[in-house]
Amino acid sequence: MIDLGVDEWTQEEYLKNKQTLESNGVKVLLIDTILNPIDGAETVLYAPPLLRNEPEGSVFVFYCDSGKSSKERLREFRSKFPNHVCISLRGGRGYWRKNLRV
Repeated sequence: MIDLGVDEWTQEEYLKNKQTLESNGVKVLLIDTILNPIDGAETVLYAPPLLRNEPEGSVFVFYCDSGKSSKERLREFRSKFPNHVCISLRGGRGYWRKNLRV
């Protein structure tokens, strides 16, 4: 069982959980809060009006350069998107390993 109540996922947790959740019909999005996409990963720009249109229960995994800002902003994200799950990517873009696969 995947714990959606946590504040952070590592890259490995993100990749594994995304695969599992999407196979069960839950959408998982990697949200770019710094206008800097991650090479080799499908990302979505942070745009609240558009994100609110995502299916209820979707999981939003926010990232910044180091993971610090996105984690600090979780309360803000969770208040803006109460019908979605909001999680921060631990280590952010800086710790992303483009060759890691699950």
